[in-house]
Amino acid sequence: MMQASITQNTAPVGRLRKIITQIRQSKAPWVGLLMVLITMLVALFADYLVLHDPLAINPAAALRAPVFLEGGDWTYPLGTDRLGRDVLSRIILGTQVSLSIAIVTIVLGGALGTGLGLLAGYRGGWVDALIMRTADGFLAFPSILLALVLAVTVGPSFWVVVIVLALVLWARFARLVRGDVLALKDRDFVLLARVAGAGGFRIVFRHILPNVANTLLVLATLQVGWAIIVEASLTFLGAGVPPPTPTWGGMVAEGLDYVESAWWISTMPGLAILFVVFSYNLVGDWVRDVLDPQLRNI
Repeated sequence: MMQASITQNTAPVGRLRKIITQIRQSKAPWVGLLMVLITMLVALFADYLVLHDPLAINPAAALRAPVFLEGGDWTYPLGTDRLGRDVLSRIILGTQVSLSIAIVTIVLGGALGTGLGLLAGYRGGWVDALIMRTADGFLAFPSILLALVLAVTVGPSFWVVVIVLALVLWARFARLVRGDVLALKDRDFVLLARVAGAGGFRIVFRHILPNVANTLLVLATLQVGWAIIVEASLTFLGAGVPPPTPTWGGMVAEGLDYVESAWWISTMPGLAILFVVFSYNLVGDWVRDVLDPQLRNI
């Protein structure tokens, strides 16, 4: 029993050492990491980085070209839209909106999905069946259709987008966590905890949850890009964050009528979506490789 206790206490230290070693030996996607760091800093300090008021309308400066085109200047480096608003400033503030939605969604959806996944995997039986069939229903229901229904019912808003994304995301977390719990609950360290008299709540949160933390971190990292794309899509369709709040999807939609004459209105926020999502996916793939499930040999 003493040996089991020592093994249980030292296992997390051993896993941490393995993870640190793996990080040192892996080839980190430095471009992706740099982009992720930049977007986080931009989101945090967006109010101080904007060159102009993103909401200020200036008809005299409408449809100004970017600095790299003829007629452009450094006053508006990426040009202006049809109302004379600075495209760069709106993209910067849009970064804050997009990352805020992604983070809040992942925290809420991840917490709900993790809790239900732990319950389903550990209890099994009808509880498992009920939770998993509910998760299947949410995964099968189109998120965009759900967003449109909520937008018509209560009106488009920041929290409508968060609720829609969280309702889809919790099911992904629940299914993944449930699979890990099924693989872990019959392991020796869990059986020893039961023999020692530990209750179900303690076993789940003290012994099982720490061993699915790697999986949760990987999934959360990979879902950032997904959340940004879906948020932009919903806003593009009018079911997301309403104007005048600058959002990447809203900016793309606003520039559709000017694709030929002022293509930068839609192209610049579109490129922001492309590079940010690509960077987060690169980092997510790297995190997945670093935190490979084989590292959790306990």
